[in-house]
Amino acid sequence: MSLTKPKITLLDGGMGQELLKRSNQEITPLWSTQVMIDEPNIVRDLHADFICAGARVITLNSYTMTPERLARDGNLKDFEKLHLAAIQAATSARDRAAIAGVRIAGCLPPLVASYKADVAPEYQAMLTSYSQIVAIQAPHVDLFLCETMPSIVEAKAALMAGKKSGLPVWVSLTIEDNNKGVLRSGEPLEDAVLMLHEFGADAILLNCSKPEAILASWSKMKSDQGLTGAYGNGFTSIDSLKPGGTVTSLQSRSDLGPAAYAAFALQWAHHGAALIGGCCEVGPAHIEALAKQLTEAGYTL
Repeated sequence: MSLTKPKITLLDGGMGQELLKRSNQEITPLWSTQVMIDEPNIVRDLHADFICAGARVITLNSYTMTPERLARDGNLKDFEKLHLAAIQAATSARDRAAIAGVRIAGCLPPLVASYKADVAPEYQAMLTSYSQIVAIQAPHVDLFLCETMPSIVEAKAALMAGKKSGLPVWVSLTIEDNNKGVLRSGEPLEDAVLMLHEFGADAILLNCSKPEAILASWSKMKSDQGLTGAYGNGFTSIDSLKPGGTVTSLQSRSDLGPAAYAAFALQWAHHGAALIGGCCEVGPAHIEALAKQLTEAGYTL
């Protein structure tokens, strides 16, 4: 077995929570999208801060811009305009940072709710909605990140829609925080990984779960069979968040500062993760600390 450590690609951190900390606007169910509407320069500047901290993949700030969420919480007529604004913020940040090798990931999020698989539409309806997002974003991004996928069927719909673009498609699953290695839907993580390999995902990740749960489930990720990665969240619990609710119901952990989070992520790297970043409550300081710890541990970024 080779002792050469793999090259690590750093992703950005969580946009939504950090944007709310920087914004003066009232928190709404549209979350990061509302900031995109009211204060787009804050979005651009946060992207740039993540790049300067070491991230070489930034994801569009379009997590709540799905047709289903806009129809429920906003105005569906703004669908294309909002996605184009998110694209502009990311490309402008990359241009301003002027750092080589930064890629922009299109965002294919859960269509209705992050952790509630049972409220998702039927497969064909999901495929249609994801395809609408792909059609707008594909000309402007370098890859697609299907993130926080709570079930096998939603992960498959996002993956298949993304693959129509011809761009690389990374799929990130969210798992229960009980260390049992199951998706939020209750389905075994192993089954989801098998499906993603079968249908050609270019990378498989875990995200928006506690770092401890990610580490406990890592043996099910099959790192020896393809590109894997992780980006955990910093919530104490996600149980109180309901579809259409606001993130004010969630609390951040007091024991997961930049150094502590980086220590968890370093363990993922030791187990074969090559794509590492952060999700909710993980800001630029966390990514900077992660870059430092990985470099000191001998990894190439």
